[in-house]
Amino acid sequence: MMQAPTQAVPGSGDRIEFPFEPPRPDGELLAVAPGVFWARMPMPMQLDHINVYLLRDSDGWFIVDTGLNLPRTRELWELVVERHFDGLPLKGLICTHFHYDHAGLSAWLAERFDAPLYMTHGEYFTMRTLAGPPPEPLPEALVRFYLRAGMPRPRVEEMFAKLRRDPFMPPHPTSFNRLREAQVLRIGGRDWRVVIGEGHSPEHACLYCASDRLLIAGDQLLPRITSNVLVSDIEPEANPLRLWLDSLDRLAALAPDTLVLPSHERVFRGLRPRVAELHAHHAEQFDIVCAHLREAGAATAFETKGRLFPRQLSAVEDMMALGEAIAHLSCLRYSGRVRRVLDDDGLYRFSLAN
Repeated sequence: MMQAPTQAVPGSGDRIEFPFEPPRPDGELLAVAPGVFWARMPMPMQLDHINVYLLRDSDGWFIVDTGLNLPRTRELWELVVERHFDGLPLKGLICTHFHYDHAGLSAWLAERFDAPLYMTHGEYFTMRTLAGPPPEPLPEALVRFYLRAGMPRPRVEEMFAKLRRDPFMPPHPTSFNRLREAQVLRIGGRDWRVVIGEGHSPEHACLYCASDRLLIAGDQLLPRITSNVLVSDIEPEANPLRLWLDSLDRLAALAPDTLVLPSHERVFRGLRPRVAELHAHHAEQFDIVCAHLREAGAATAFETKGRLFPRQLSAVEDMMALGEAIAHLSCLRYSGRVRRVLDDDGLYRFSLAN
C-alpha cells in the first residue's frame, strides 16, 4: 500500500470521521452495527494488521477475509470461534479478493470448519494462477517485461529470488461459489449487494447494505493510504488505474453517510470526501510524471518510478512501485497525454504527446 494525503478536501462540505477505536488484534470483536463485527488479525510487516469482519446470521456466521497463512492467525480464528460463535457453525467464507492477506487462510478455514468459499470468478482463478513461488528459471516474457520497463536484470533476479522465499504463500482452496455484480446475499436479516471494483485486483468484491448504509470495502477504498494499483507482466497493456478510479466513482454514488468497513486502518464515514482525496492524490501523481517527462524529454518506467517513489525500496517494494509507475504512465498514454516508443535498445521510453 502506498501513502496518500489524509487532509480533508477543501470545499468538500464533509469530513472523514472515525467513530470507533479499533479492536485489539487478539480475538476481540467490536460491534459496528447489530450482528456486524470487526476484528483484527496481526501481520508481521510494515502494514501490521488486516481488518476482518464477521456477520451473524440466524443459524450461523459468515467471515469476510481471513488474514495471512500463519500459525498465529489460525490460533486467533480458533479463539474467535470458541469465544464468540455460541456453538453456531461457520456458514460461509467470503474473500473480497485474492491477495494473501485476504484469502491466505481460505483453504484452511474452508476445510477446518467445513464452510463454502465465496469469491468472484476473476479473483479465484487469479489466486489459482499465482499459487506457489515464481518459476526458476523465470519465463523470458516475464523478464522482458521488466527489462523493457528499464529495471536492470540483476534487480529483476534479486526481486524474484526474494519472492521465492516468501513465507506467507498459502495453499489454494479447490472449489468456490461465484459472486457476481449486483448479486444479493441475505445474511442476518440484511441484504448485502455485491459491488465489484477493478484496478487493485481483477474483480474485487465489496458488500453494500443499502438499508443500514454499510459498505464492506476490502482494499478498494481505504481511509488514509491508497490501494496499490499496478501493471504487471500478466496483463502488460492494462489500464488498471483508470479502472480503479472509475470504480471509486461508483462507490461515491452510494449514500454519503455510509459507514465504510475497510481492510486496513479504521472504520470511517466520509466516503465522498475520501474518494475526492484519492482523485486529487493521483492527479498530483500525474503532474509529477508529466513534469518528469518534460524535464527528461523521455524516460523509462523505472526512471519515472524513482521520481514517484524517491526513497530507498526493498526488492518487493520496487516491484510494486514500478507497477504503480507503469500504471500512471499507461493511464496517461491511453488518455493521449503521453506516448510510448520501443527504442532500439529494447526499452520502452515515454514522452509527452505534445
